[in-house]
Amino acid sequence: MRIAKTVLTIAAATAIFLTGCSSSSPSASPSPSSEPGQTEQPGSDKTTLTIALPTEVTSMDLYSHGDHVTLYATNNMFNFLLKRLPNGDITEDLVESYENLDDYTWDFKLKQGVKFHTGEELTAEDVKFTLERAAQDATLNVHSTFKTIKEVNVLDPYHFQIITHEPDPLIPGLLARPNAGIYSKKYIEEHGWDHYMNNPVGTGPYKFVEWKRGSHISFEPFAEYFEGPNPDWEKVVYRIIPESSTRVGELVTGGVDLIPNVTSNTWDQIRNNEGTDTISSVSQRVAFIVPRATEGSPTADPRVREAIELAIDNQAIIDSLLGGAANPTRTRVTPGNFAANEELFDTYLHDVERAKELLKEAGYENGVELTMQSSNGRYARDKEVAEMIVGMLSNVGINVKLELMEWTSYLELRNAKKVGDLHMVWFGNSFYDAHTMVTEHLSSTRSMESLGYENQELEDLLRAAAVNMNPEERKEQYLRAQEIVADMRMNIYVYLEHNTYGVSDDIVFEPRIDEKLLGYEIRRR
Repeated sequence: MRIAKTVLTIAAATAIFLTGCSSSSPSASPSPSSEPGQTEQPGSDKTTLTIALPTEVTSMDLYSHGDHVTLYATNNMFNFLLKRLPNGDITEDLVESYENLDDYTWDFKLKQGVKFHTGEELTAEDVKFTLERAAQDATLNVHSTFKTIKEVNVLDPYHFQIITHEPDPLIPGLLARPNAGIYSKKYIEEHGWDHYMNNPVGTGPYKFVEWKRGSHISFEPFAEYFEGPNPDWEKVVYRIIPESSTRVGELVTGGVDLIPNVTSNTWDQIRNNEGTDTISSVSQRVAFIVPRATEGSPTADPRVREAIELAIDNQAIIDSLLGGAANPTRTRVTPGNFAANEELFDTYLHDVERAKELLKEAGYENGVELTMQSSNGRYARDKEVAEMIVGMLSNVGINVKLELMEWTSYLELRNAKKVGDLHMVWFGNSFYDAHTMVTEHLSSTRSMESLGYENQELEDLLRAAAVNMNPEERKEQYLRAQEIVADMRMNIYVYLEHNTYGVSDDIVFEPRIDEKLLGYEIRRR
């Protein structure tokens, strides 16, 4: 078997490397002079930052979903107890200090004078209200990760402690996740959740103006923001533009200032246009195939799963569809994350003849029929990647009926556990930690149980690592866990993508490893 090892290298863990690739309730609708997407000519006094999003915003409740595109926009309204810096390091946000007192107790002191958009001051009661809801409400999307919290003890208005059910080494990372914004207890209890969903408030640098579904969501600076308002923008607008070519067209004609997920076939159009360019950076997002192992599915046979992996030429996909802007991988825990298994990164297995032999050994000498779902237009070239993989699989006798789906329909199907033999996903890692394996393989819609897998060693490793406060032991547990997942082909990883953004020359933008597009961090040139 040929083991392909690429020569592309990645920066040291937690480092980000950038490549410039060129040579309060809602207010009234915006006035005609500030309609979303309308921009001044280059060189004029532009005060609206306009960012294009590929899909609709889903909810104003951070805790009800895991949709990163929605978080691009809504995170502008919120602060977190802790936050990630652009390079992935954790630092204080709403707290001025924190300390791990023992295996079950974390002590925090809030910054004083932080205000919600309503003018009310943030206190520890707001923290208790927010985090205990996430920990106790099993209907929330993020409940499985927050249920580690037993209670939040308020010691005084600016001092509180988080008590966990079990030792949890991931508390700082949990509190820095983009879903962990702090809500106003008083505002929600007085007005109710229905009102909040249409009139959200937080403590963030921007406050909500309006949300016109299918069109845009907009924000304006919060004058009393505790770190001071961004002086560059009088408004930040996120326009919903599902079609990739339309997003590019809006960028080059000045309708938007920034677009994510720019595909390689449009790079030259953006770079050769006066006033626009592309910027690329490594991300946390891994593309992979999830095979079912339930009874009746051909992919329950590990030989079929191995044949699928061997049939795929990862580097060919990267070179032909992604402009080389990706790394092949056999793990989702990539460099920049705790316990990344570097032996499984920047490498792939490709052996067409062995794939055919494995199918024959599994009883499919004359081929096998499979079904696969993938999103269409959600991620960079997701449709083309899925189609190319289907073509590679057909070369060894694996005939795949591919169903390309609009994002909402695909998500509903996946969450209902009604996917076929295979489905393709593109997932980031907001934990910056191998703990993502716990949430994925033990507690999600893609869990071992729901997909039909059994491996007691893996389950024991993941459960032990989740409560292990010794980082060295934890690391070894996760390194071994990644080997098991790779050997069993529980996921068939394809590549770690690099994000390429189209940007106007009018702005100063540095990509983040977590892909956030925060108006507060973007400057006018």
